[in-house]
Amino acid sequence: MFYTVKVRKIGDAALAVLLIAAAFLIVRTAAQLHAVETAAIREPSCLVIDAGHGGIDGGAIAANGAKESDINLAIALKLEKLAELVGVRTVMTRTDDSRRTDILSYSEHEDLVHRTQIINAVPNAVLISIHQNCYPTSQPWGAQVLYAVGTDSRRLGQMTHENLVSALQPENRRLAEPASSGLYITSNVTCPAILVECGFISNDLELERLTDDSYQSSLAAVLMASYLQYIPMRNHI
Repeated sequence: MFYTVKVRKIGDAALAVLLIAAAFLIVRTAAQLHAVETAAIREPSCLVIDAGHGGIDGGAIAANGAKESDINLAIALKLEKLAELVGVRTVMTRTDDSRRTDILSYSEHEDLVHRTQIINAVPNAVLISIHQNCYPTSQPWGAQVLYAVGTDSRRLGQMTHENLVSALQPENRRLAEPASSGLYITSNVTCPAILVECGFISNDLELERLTDDSYQSSLAAVLMASYLQYIPMRNHI
């Protein structure tokens, strides 16, 4: 056993609790949001959802052949649907694998530049980039949030990480950290930005959860609730 946390399938009841928590955040902050955004000249915040990798770039590959890019996209699409449900504007950097299909012309750098251009073109954007971690050995596990430079990004990153741990992984001892300068998107976007490593696909027990539809929905619900919790704080800055 690589870690002591009990691996449970997140069912409809647990997901409902998370959705209720998200709804509570909306009710609690609705009046405040309305007052702030009515007075503000800028547009309401827009959630930009980046499903890492895609197309011929599968990202990390699990021992069973599962691709990081597929897991990222599944969670991103669930997050988009939740955002639509609660009335949050979204922009997706990709919604499928239709791009980057020609291996001869594909450039990872050009793809990252393209995504960054999409993000920076969105007024009043907030970025959540979804990824999965991988390690040469199978012991490491647990979600971790990396945040871009800036107070807004740090606040969103720490809040999101704490919510993931408390809601889904209470035995996770990882901490939110500044994103490495080598991560192109978080280093080059002009908006608050976090990169969420949802877990390690190199760990068989965690991979089982990360490829489970219900657990993916739970991850998306926590990300949505964290965004809703963060927005009123940002608008008061």
